[in-house]
Amino acid sequence: MGKVLIMEGTCSNPITLMGKMAGLCYGSNIQDDNKNYLRGLDCIESNHGRVLEFPTIYLSLEGYSARTIRQFYTHIAGSPSRLQSSTRYINYANFDVVTPPKIMKNKKALEIYENTMERLRKDFNDLVNCGIPIEDCSLVLPLGMTTKVCCKTNPRASISMYEQRACLRTYWEFRELMKDYKEALSNYSEEWKTLCDLTFKIKCQKANRCLEKRGCGIIFPASAEK
Repeated sequence: MGKVLIMEGTCSNPITLMGKMAGLCYGSNIQDDNKNYLRGLDCIESNHGRVLEFPTIYLSLEGYSARTIRQFYTHIAGSPSRLQSSTRYINYANFDVVTPPKIMKNKKALEIYENTMERLRKDFNDLVNCGIPIEDCSLVLPLGMTTKVCCKTNPRASISMYEQRACLRTYWEFRELMKDYKEALSNYSEEWKTLCDLTFKIKCQKANRCLEKRGCGIIFPASAEK
C-alpha cells in the first residue's frame, strides 16, 4: 500500500501557532505559549476555521494509484501547492500498480488485471523503441499505476478533505490514504496528535447523522475511530 511522509518544514506546534495568530487579532499577550496553546484549543472548539490555515504541512505521498491522486487534487481549499512525478521525463517502462482487494480475491480477475498491466508495459516500451517521446508514450499508462506527489497544505484543507474522503461511501484506496495521513500527522508531534483527535472526523461523526442521499447505513459516533 501507499505511504504518507510528513516532511521537514512542517510546523510542529500547530495549536500554539493558531493561538498566537488569534491572540494578535484579540490584542492578547502572545509571549506565553501556554496561553497561546489554550487559545488555540478554544479556536478549535469554537470552529474558528481561518486560524487553521496558518500551520503549514509539507508531505509526500508514494505508492498510491494515479486515480486516487487525481481525486486528491480535487481538494483545493486553502490553495495547497503540489508537484507530481513527471510523465514527461521519467521512463515508466516498469511501472508499479495498485491492485484492488476485490481483484486480489478473484483468481480469474487477477489474471486478467495482471496480464493487462504487463501488456501496457510492453506497449509502452514498444512505443519508446519506435522513437516516440516519453511524454507521448505516457498516454497509455493506466490509472492503476502508482505515482509520487509532494504537497504543501494546511489543517483547514486537510480536515475538509478528511471529513469527506474518510466516509465509507468513498473509494477504498482514498479511505486508506486518509487513514495513513491522519496517522502520519498524529505521529509527527503531540500537538498534531491532539489536533487530529479533535478535528479529523468523518462528516457523519460531526453531524451525528448521514448527510448522503445514499448512505452506507452506518453512523459513526463522535468518539469513534475508524
